[in-house]
Amino acid sequence: MTGSSTEPRLSNRLRVARAERDLSQGQLAKLVGVSRQTISSIETGQYGPSTLLALRLARVLAVRVDELFSLEDRT
Repeated sequence: MTGSSTEPRLSNRLRVARAERDLSQGQLAKLVGVSRQTISSIETGQYGPSTLLALRLARVLAVRVDELFSLEDRT
């Protein structure tokens, strides 16, 4: 059932990982080939990245995908 309040929510540490590397949203966006708005939407949880984009982000930030993204249970 899509949109159910019991479905897990995608959580991310993208903003933290980006800040640790002293990158702006625009700089990171350019490195992975998306818009700054896409990075902002991912950081705020409004957009879940594709698998390919998640892998690109992890590569550029030198972390594993599971260090950037995780599922959180909704309570």
